[in-house]
Amino acid sequence: MHDLMVLITVCSFLLTIGFIFWRPHVNEAIPATIGALLVLLSGSVSMADLGEIMQTISGAAVTIMATIVMAIVLESFGFFHWATELLTAKARGSGIRLFWLTNLFCFMMTLFVNNDGSILITTPILLMMLKNMGLKNHQKIPYLISGAIVATASSAPIGVSNIVNLIALKIVHMDLYMHTAMMFIPATLGLILLTTLLFLFFYRTLPKKLPTPAQWNLRPGQHPLQDSLQQDNPGKFMRNILIFVLCVRISLFAASFIHFPVSLMAVIGSVFLLAWRWYHLKIPPTDMLKKTPWYILIFAFSMYVIIYGLNNIGLTEWLIRMLQPIVSGSLLYASVLMGGLISILSNIFNNHPALMVGTITLTHMGLDPLTLKISYLASVIGSDIGSLLLPIGTLATLMWLHIVRKGGVKISWAQYLKVTIVVIPVTVLFTLILLSYWVSWMF
Repeated sequence: MHDLMVLITVCSFLLTIGFIFWRPHVNEAIPATIGALLVLLSGSVSMADLGEIMQTISGAAVTIMATIVMAIVLESFGFFHWATELLTAKARGSGIRLFWLTNLFCFMMTLFVNNDGSILITTPILLMMLKNMGLKNHQKIPYLISGAIVATASSAPIGVSNIVNLIALKIVHMDLYMHTAMMFIPATLGLILLTTLLFLFFYRTLPKKLPTPAQWNLRPGQHPLQDSLQQDNPGKFMRNILIFVLCVRISLFAASFIHFPVSLMAVIGSVFLLAWRWYHLKIPPTDMLKKTPWYILIFAFSMYVIIYGLNNIGLTEWLIRMLQPIVSGSLLYASVLMGGLISILSNIFNNHPALMVGTITLTHMGLDPLTLKISYLASVIGSDIGSLLLPIGTLATLMWLHIVRKGGVKISWAQYLKVTIVVIPVTVLFTLILLSYWVSWMF
């Protein structure tokens, strides 16, 4: 009976991951839910375990949903078209300046929203802008690939930008404030190195001079900002909205510092923004029921059920025996080993299950508090940056590939891998080493 339970649990996990890779355009919550039901039927996860799982992911899920609501509200205000015009104006006809601006934009969007939301926002904006400019396919690729990599990797500096980071924070009993204090500097320096490497890689392909707006491929009467010019002064209005969203993001860290529920603070911020939109645009909040991607909650819960099943049949015990002697050696060993391991697991199994497995393993190792924290942070670097080596490493990259294909730009796995094989391993190693020295020095 025990052998059958183990077999069903392992097969459920492999089939779920396999289906997500095989059919990335199918809503990932569907295979995850089927996998979770099979794990429940096998008996490797009990009803008591389900209650614990719900308690673990609920706060993270509410926080992420609240930030996604903010992104949808920004879209209602015409922010994305406004951002397109701003990027184009600031580039001043330089393809190189546009490269740095688009990557800065992708970084900011992940900080303001989250990594999945950033991909959903920035990719259509870039596709629209590059198409309007009349750039050839090979000229679009540097902006699209670097934008996707930076948008996804930018969830590493602050835990609130990725649902799996928030779930893992809860598992290791670490607050958002401490995560950012330890992680922001090394992860941001890692991102600067990553963007520099991407720039050097793409330098010869980047168009040095861009077409002027007069040369854009616009139909008569079409303007890329026609929906956003709802206000007399859209620039000032957008600035006020962005300042408000930034204040909400800062309030999440303040809440974490004073031990006020972060998820409740995120909900309060979203409610205020919805009320602002209702007042200005006369759009009631009911449209959020349809526009909010609720499937993310179902996916996160189902994946955690499957991982909990793997934990209960002995996967983490085996990992503990293998890793504990090395992780306990020094902070540098702990950082490089855990970051490297989660990078590899993320590219084989996807970063959601990889980080969850790694985090549950760490909590059962009996590590001292500082080694536990640095091992967890290194795991996040592996999950958020190391996972970008292959397109299957993160759900955000799978979604990006789908959006790009829909937008008429063909990017093959070979083209993607040719870039990531050069930039990702160097960035991950640099960030992991920097993390160990930064934490040793500061804490």
